[in-house]
Amino acid sequence: MEIMRLIVTGSVGAGKSTFIRSVSEIEVVDTDAAATDETALLKERTTVAFDFGRLQFGPDMALHLYGTPGQSRFDFMWDILIRKAHAYILLVAAHRPREFRQARKIRNFMQERVQVPMIIGLTHTDCIGAWSEEDVFLALGYVDENERPPIVKVNPMEGDSVAEAVIALVQHLMQSCAA
Repeated sequence: MEIMRLIVTGSVGAGKSTFIRSVSEIEVVDTDAAATDETALLKERTTVAFDFGRLQFGPDMALHLYGTPGQSRFDFMWDILIRKAHAYILLVAAHRPREFRQARKIRNFMQERVQVPMIIGLTHTDCIGAWSEEDVFLALGYVDENERPPIVKVNPMEGDSVAEAVIALVQHLMQSCAA
């Protein structure tokens, strides 16, 4: 059986755990714990190791989804999870520009370790103060339009929206492999 490993990463509160829960065919394995740092200002619980979900595509193909913690103090998990990844999606909460620096740090961390396809998943685009795609690209350091990865708007609470983002990621992976 072929297994594709996709990583769902991003800053705290971008929607990583919810993303995986919305699309997984199995009960998600998570490592949520009570938030004890500044994360507690955003939410009560947070991922401290990883989330795991699965999608089965027939008897010969499965997609494993791994969600990373958002805090830098858990970057050792980022390192472990990205090493065997086929591709990843960087979730960015469009309405929290103060988190863009952390999203950029995570992206840089991943790119230093592996060269795998990635896309940006823009969450919370319907919130007051949400930045446009163009402004998010610039905040993440993508000045050259030719160097930008695909970007998709995604609502982590809606299974159909998450499925579309996963399809976009897999399509980008397949295009990268064909190139």
